[in-house]
Amino acid sequence: MGDLIPLLGDGLLTTDGDYHRRARKLMLPAFHREQLAASTSIMFEESERALADWRDGMRLNLYTWARRLALRVAMRALFGFDPDRGGRDRSMAEDFEETLGYWGKDYVIQMLRGPGSPWRAMNRSRARLDGVLFEEIARRRASGERGVDILSLLMDAEDEDGSRLSDQELRDQVMTLLFAGHDTATSTVTFLFYELARNPDELAPLLDETAATDDFMAGMPRLDMALDETLRLYPPAWIGPRRSIEPFELCGVHVPGGVFVNYCSWASHRLPDVFGEPSAFRPDRFTPEAKAELPKGAYVPFGGGSRTCIGMRFGQLEVKAIAAQVLRRFTLDLEDPGLRPSIRQMPTLSPRGGLPVIVRARA
Repeated sequence: MGDLIPLLGDGLLTTDGDYHRRARKLMLPAFHREQLAASTSIMFEESERALADWRDGMRLNLYTWARRLALRVAMRALFGFDPDRGGRDRSMAEDFEETLGYWGKDYVIQMLRGPGSPWRAMNRSRARLDGVLFEEIARRRASGERGVDILSLLMDAEDEDGSRLSDQELRDQVMTLLFAGHDTATSTVTFLFYELARNPDELAPLLDETAATDDFMAGMPRLDMALDETLRLYPPAWIGPRRSIEPFELCGVHVPGGVFVNYCSWASHRLPDVFGEPSAFRPDRFTPEAKAELPKGAYVPFGGGSRTCIGMRFGQLEVKAIAAQVLRRFTLDLEDPGLRPSIRQMPTLSPRGGLPVIVRARA
């Protein structure tokens, strides 16, 4: 994750050991059920807004649409900013998109450092982001103003000894959450509807379920299963960088201590002896009974152990809220029914060129 340090600093993705454990413990309350319920209302409102101009027969790039929507959700839920307000709030969203775009470029382009290079542009937009965030943190500390956003909760989070996150720590952690949540939700929504378009038999139970309930928190088991299967096939964080502590042997391979050992869920989620017909989209793999039978570590779209994604539930609820709102009113056809998207693998999985679809209004 070292390549991400210029943007994320010392956030949960780029730290380890005692510091990581302390920061994670301080941040956990921001993802408790009560806070998630408040965030869900934002997800619902923003999904409704994003669907307001959809019409039968219109064509759109679903990836681009979902990316804009996920950014608006993140801006409101993480920072309490309103992208419609203009000024600072809107410019922050634009600067973040420009900053994140650097990691979507070819690696050779990322290596350039001279005047006019993407590296220089990324650092300029990141500096503007930092200016807005530090100004907002200082304003809230001085005024005591708090909202229902995650930044407000983190500002008041205390360790056992009464210590709190510093301004720099707050900046690094919320930037990490913005980075980790924005791209992952975007790609998961996109790949979910890609697979549903290719597997129309899976649509009927989802349509019945989303018409019957609004309970994103506990209900919608069929949508949960479809989401799990999407994350199996297209885990956004498709590789996990680790370092061995001691020498060990795995499947006859000797690994020394102190070396990089990466796991790749893109590969492990497609092992045929664990997941039969691994390339097929089969949500029934994730009934409660089938899920309980999976070997430990076989399914890790959000990592595992002490590194399990802290925003896992937030991300799952966001995708479900968006998907349910779409399913209630529309179906999506692939503009090219034979499309097999090229997968871009940095920094998270996404379809290269997006996903062109045709919107069909449901009766």
